[in-house]
Amino acid sequence: MSATLQPSRVAIIGTGGIAHAHAQALTELGAKAEIVAVADVDEERARAFAEKFGAAQIYTDAAALLEAETLDLVHICTPPKSHVPLALLAQQAGVPALVEKPIALSLREVDELVASEARTGVPVLTVFQHRYGAGALRLRRLADSGVLGRPQVATCETMWFRPDEYFEVPWRGRWEVEGGGPTMGHGIHQFDLLLAVLGPWSRVSAFAARQSRPTDTEDVSIALAEFENGALATVVNSVVSPRETSRLRFDYEFATAEVEHLYGYSDRDWTFTPAPGHEHLAELWDGDSDEISGHRLQIEAILDALAAGDEPGVDIQDSRRTLEFAAATYASAFRAVPVRAGEIDDGDPFSHSMDGGAVPWAPLKEVAA
Repeated sequence: MSATLQPSRVAIIGTGGIAHAHAQALTELGAKAEIVAVADVDEERARAFAEKFGAAQIYTDAAALLEAETLDLVHICTPPKSHVPLALLAQQAGVPALVEKPIALSLREVDELVASEARTGVPVLTVFQHRYGAGALRLRRLADSGVLGRPQVATCETMWFRPDEYFEVPWRGRWEVEGGGPTMGHGIHQFDLLLAVLGPWSRVSAFAARQSRPTDTEDVSIALAEFENGALATVVNSVVSPRETSRLRFDYEFATAEVEHLYGYSDRDWTFTPAPGHEHLAELWDGDSDEISGHRLQIEAILDALAAGDEPGVDIQDSRRTLEFAAATYASAFRAVPVRAGEIDDGDPFSHSMDGGAVPWAPLKEVAA
């Protein structure tokens, strides 16, 4: 008789809006996971969250939670500025962390996590759930097999709308707290999937602007990206678009695969179009999954990998590549020059912060005498 598998012991740090998506996903996993503790600086909010999702312990200090609890995974669902400090605490406590995007505010910060992971052997993972939808997995499988031919052209659009009131939350729209605008906080999900499908990028040329929102950051960015395999892609990130949509299109030699959704897709949101003479490829695409590309799919894959002793995704190196794409978008836009992969080194201001001290609409700072 095989032993009964015990549920993974999970904690959640930060019980604001996005934490509910994590907790709901964990609840849907049933016996696979148990939320044993939550932490939030707002004790009343933490208590209400714990009661709703059945967590036994409540903390107002993340370090105290990590010290007291025996955990298999901790979810970090706090505002972006706290992601790296909390992830470092988790690594020191020997607990793998799943961190909401963006994992860090700069390349220098993410390199702290890379170094800490090398020392501790404890992984830090990033929430990029769209990689785990059935359509994306199918596309990656077919692309990797070579049956679609060479990737040639792609488009990636995150065309969302956020009213002025959205930026009244103190940490939104500030470089030093949120890291950036829609490039960092909104479109990063879509272009992470673009990178996951097309592979390493080699060069970016970009524009960014503050069109109308009351924010220190951009509210629109547009990038042209070249990939090592020769593919070219456009990437648009916006929070000023009244008709909201998220769209990715991949044109291979022998077929086009396209998905249009908003915050999560299922197979019904994908369109697959074989090129003339390659109609047989439609049979390979056949899929009818109703599962939405939400948090549950990635969390389940992570817990399964950890239980089996395998490497879970999305790991710190994958996260860094996606963050470097964001940094290159800002650096190219604000310097008005193309940026190559690996060009932003530790001495570059854009490795220290996404604004690089070069935002053209920023007020001039007084220089101390």
